[in-house]
Amino acid sequence: MSLHQNPNQEIWTGRKTSEPEYWYQFVQCISDFNFSSETGRKIGILGYPGEEGVKRNQGRPGAKEGPDLIRKFLAGTAFHLNDNSQILDYGDIVTSGNDLESTQQKISETVLDLLRNKHFPVLLGGGHDLAYAHGKGILQHLHPKGEKLGIINLDAHFDLRPLVNGKGHSGSPFYQLYEEFPDQFRYLALGIQRAANPQSLFNTAKNVNANYLVMEQFRLQNWEYIEEQIIWFLDSVNKVYLTIDLDGFASAFAPGVSAPSPMGFNPQIAFKVFELIAKSKKMISLDVVELNPRFDQDNATARLAARCIEYLLRKIFS
Repeated sequence: MSLHQNPNQEIWTGRKTSEPEYWYQFVQCISDFNFSSETGRKIGILGYPGEEGVKRNQGRPGAKEGPDLIRKFLAGTAFHLNDNSQILDYGDIVTSGNDLESTQQKISETVLDLLRNKHFPVLLGGGHDLAYAHGKGILQHLHPKGEKLGIINLDAHFDLRPLVNGKGHSGSPFYQLYEEFPDQFRYLALGIQRAANPQSLFNTAKNVNANYLVMEQFRLQNWEYIEEQIIWFLDSVNKVYLTIDLDGFASAFAPGVSAPSPMGFNPQIAFKVFELIAKSKKMISLDVVELNPRFDQDNATARLAARCIEYLLRKIFS
């Protein structure tokens, strides 16, 4: 079975206009990984409709339906990027049975190819186990250059859990990256909830030298301190990989996730963080994960996911 599925052009539809004004009118669907060699700024979209890692982590299934729904709501979003920005949808990397490891290897190889072909990768999940594969591809790209990667994770969870029976899952991606790249691991987690992370995970965070802000600190009224911590982290690295776990948002804004929480952060603080990271001009890649359409309400979480992506790319590419 091929792990790659070509993109579906029919998803990219929207309001009819006489002139191109919406995302669907700018997205090009690319088959068989024929990477664009054209000059200009290229955004490479790649979906991961996978939930094997969520199942291994005892989460609720449904995340595999996420990538296409994010595409659907991106499609109808007004377009405000530079005219020379190419948006290229390269389809999905899928999982054969429960062979998550082969899927992750394929994603890492594809991310590496996207970066080598001068794309800005935007990955759509799927479970947060995507971050291990995504981060590995970026680190493989940067290591020969001697550049330091900083991982910024907006999330309720550290995702530093140990493997289960020697296998990774949606709760272990950053622990796996630390184990494989201990000298290159630089990690900042924002929005960590004590109720969702036992003391053992705080101990692990200390052992791997992770930086983090707990939910009580990650509030708008504390912005000056938050900004200081993020800028310090940005100054310590050459490039930044931003990963957005939708379960970090309060369930009032993001009910459609595997592990919803009423005590998460709100979009206002998240979007201030997005703007600050974009201003650094160090961001190299992005993913949005853990959308679970089965539990969404009026597609609120899917719409939020699309808006996160649009806002970040507008700040980077406009």
